[in-house]
Amino acid sequence: MNKDDIQLLFEFDRWANNRVFKAASFLSKEQFTRDLGGSFRSVRGTLVHIVRSEEGWLRCWKAPSPSPTFIMDFWGRHHGAYNPNDFPDVAAVQRKWAEVERDQIDFVNRITTESLNTMLPVDTKQISLAHLMEHLANHSTYHRGQIALMMRQLAAEPLATDFAMFMLEHS
Repeated sequence: MNKDDIQLLFEFDRWANNRVFKAASFLSKEQFTRDLGGSFRSVRGTLVHIVRSEEGWLRCWKAPSPSPTFIMDFWGRHHGAYNPNDFPDVAAVQRKWAEVERDQIDFVNRITTESLNTMLPVDTKQISLAHLMEHLANHSTYHRGQIALMMRQLAAEPLATDFAMFMLEHS
């Protein structure tokens, strides 16, 4: 995976996240927060998880020389810092996403093919920045799929977030 591939992957990730926000903006507050029994209980909880994860990994990647202890301590603190109740509506989550998105664009635009080979500690292993970035985009795709199912359970219309749709719109 090279710089161009990563930049395209994260352009897709941002496009897909923004489509989910657009679809979720049509939900009532009750629908947005309704407990549907998923991993993060509601559309809101799942969106907050996506944003929190994208912000968290970005902070880890930007750390000057993260140690395994730094990463584990960071995730422990970061998980506790996000409470879905702090985001009463889609607009509140979207505002946080806009902050994360700006930082992410800056980071991804500065990435080099060489820096993608940087090894970072995760638990007791070392994983390349490229593979962690692929993981994050895949992680968000997984949870966007959960939101699509939740939207259908709420009798709401999700928007397609497939990579092929992204490519068709951007070709």
